[in-house]
Amino acid sequence: MIQTLPIGTPLSPSAARVMLLGAGELGKEVIIALQRLGVETMAVDRYDHAPGQQVAHHARTITMSDPTQLRDLILSERPHLVVPEIEAIATPILEELEAQGVVRVIPTARATRLTMDREGIRRLAAETLQLPTSPYEFCDSLGELQAAIDAGIGYPCIVKPVMSSSGKGQSKIDGPTDVAKAWDVAMAGGRVSHGRVIVEGFIDFDYEITLLTVRAAGNHDRSTQIDTHFCEPIGHLQVQGDYVESWQPHPMHPQALHKAREIAKAVTDNLGGQGLFGVELFVKGEDVWFSEVSPRPHDTGLVTLSTQVQSEFELHARAILGLPVDTTLRYPGASAVIYGGVDTQDVVFEGVADALSVPGTDLRLFGKPESFIKRRMGVALAFDATVDAARSKARAAAGKVHVRAAKVQD
Repeated sequence: MIQTLPIGTPLSPSAARVMLLGAGELGKEVIIALQRLGVETMAVDRYDHAPGQQVAHHARTITMSDPTQLRDLILSERPHLVVPEIEAIATPILEELEAQGVVRVIPTARATRLTMDREGIRRLAAETLQLPTSPYEFCDSLGELQAAIDAGIGYPCIVKPVMSSSGKGQSKIDGPTDVAKAWDVAMAGGRVSHGRVIVEGFIDFDYEITLLTVRAAGNHDRSTQIDTHFCEPIGHLQVQGDYVESWQPHPMHPQALHKAREIAKAVTDNLGGQGLFGVELFVKGEDVWFSEVSPRPHDTGLVTLSTQVQSEFELHARAILGLPVDTTLRYPGASAVIYGGVDTQDVVFEGVADALSVPGTDLRLFGKPESFIKRRMGVALAFDATVDAARSKARAAAGKVHVRAAKVQD
């Protein structure tokens, strides 16, 4: 059943109030989409001046994995909706407050708990829903990791922390000499340091896609029932588990697309609630395997800012408010990441005008207050008649933008 949120006027007693837990570049775009629909927004993050905090009506800085801090903030602010945008959150508090009727969590508190770590969602997909996945084991020590590989996972394999984001802590293991290093990388890259990893057998897939799946109101009959809507599949290039480029649409065999949608619907139906989900899938020919799901906009979905009638952020905003959505693809497009390339707390972007001189392109500079060599600082977007042409444009535009440290003024 669709739940709607009456929309009033921001900063007034009639305001619809939405709190985002996590205010990075994806949360920033969700906030902008919500504000265009008249919603009062609050951006919460672990550091001051996060991208979403720069545009929200209100900004708060707390440790979101601290249950006391999180409970106190929600109880003091009393938002109508809480929208988790990152993994490192004290989800038991969200479940507790949702059960008490204090707040509605998007899509649900249970979905947030299950998807915040790879163990919860993998066991749901593989063991409860019986969906095809890679073989896997969960390990609590280097010794358990080696034993799992030796017992049947084999080489090559992939090791990931049970909780991380954007590929952090992920490694491919090609042989015994790589195991200890992969364990150390996983321990350093996890969002919460509790020494647990998933090791997955390697699937020889042709490509990987993100299938943006939206649980929202129907478009035509204004039914009170939740419908499932699909965006066109998004292809993406990853380097060490981190998204570098994405494009839409990615061509698929019709049977593979049908299977992908069936898998995505099965997972999101079980998770429930309203909103957009980023479902990651491996594809080889007509075969499809479930990989992961995020109950929120996906980084590879940034491409939808240039391709769709409604971007993934607008779809998420509309869905959580109980409004109709439109997943229509407008034209093919691509995105390419702009990395920091330098460690500095005083950021200046060079080459912006040159990048925007590439026809059919746009930029999103995220506004992160500190640059790291491998930190995602922006993204170039492009559209064209074909995906290949759009990818070339996006790469060209991204390559013209560079981050440097501002010169110290005398």
